[in-house]
Amino acid sequence: MSNTNSVLTAEARERVGKGSARELRRNGMVPAVIYGDKQPPVSIAISRNEITKLIFGGGFMTTTFNVEVGKDKYMVLPKDYQLDPVRDFVMHVDFLRISEKSIVTVAVPVHFINDETCPGIKKGGVLNIVRHEVEFHCPANAIPDSITVDLGSAQLGDSIHISSVDLPKNVTPVITDRDFTIATIAAPAGLKSDDEEAPEADEVEATAQSDDDNSDEN
Repeated sequence: MSNTNSVLTAEARERVGKGSARELRRNGMVPAVIYGDKQPPVSIAISRNEITKLIFGGGFMTTTFNVEVGKDKYMVLPKDYQLDPVRDFVMHVDFLRISEKSIVTVAVPVHFINDETCPGIKKGGVLNIVRHEVEFHCPANAIPDSITVDLGSAQLGDSIHISSVDLPKNVTPVITDRDFTIATIAAPAGLKSDDEEAPEADEVEATAQSDDDNSDEN
C-alpha cells in the first residue's frame, strides 16, 4: 500500500495571482492549493526542494499527506502538478482534501513480473503494454502503490485482462462495463504460424497447369 499520512509542512498564502506566484518561486517556494470536501480552497506555499524530491521520488500521486499549515492540518491526496516545460521545475501543485473514510479515484501504475520465464516471450513474443496505469476507486487510507501482473504462464498471442489481476480489498476499476486489456504477448513481425507455410511445389504446378488449360479454352 501507499505511504499514508506523510507530513508536509506548508505556509499560508495571503496573496494569490501570477505576480505572487512568481515571487514565491524566486524565493524557492511552490504555490499550491487544497480544495474539495465542500470547503473553501486553501492557498499554500511549499518548499520547492521538498516537493521536487517527493514528486520525482516516485509514488507521489498515490501517497496521502498531512499538510501542516501553522496550527491547521489537512489530510490530502495529490491530484495534479505542473512542471516548467523547459527546466522541469515544479510550478504548481493541486491537493484534494480527504478523510480516512473517503473513497478516491487514483491512477495506479502497473508492474509486470516473471517476464524472464514467460513462455510466450521465450518463443519470440513481445510484451505489448496497453495500459501503464489503471484508474481505481479505493479507500484513501488503502491506496495501492501498484498492481502486479504475473506473466509466468502467458502464452504467445495471449491478452491479459483486468479480471486476471489480483486486486487488494475494496479496490475496484473505474471501468466496469468491459474486461479491458492491460497487455498482450504479441508475435513479432515475420513470425509465421504453421498454417501460413508456403504451398508445396506440386500444388503450385497443379495451379499453373489449371491456368494453362483455361487459357487454351479461351
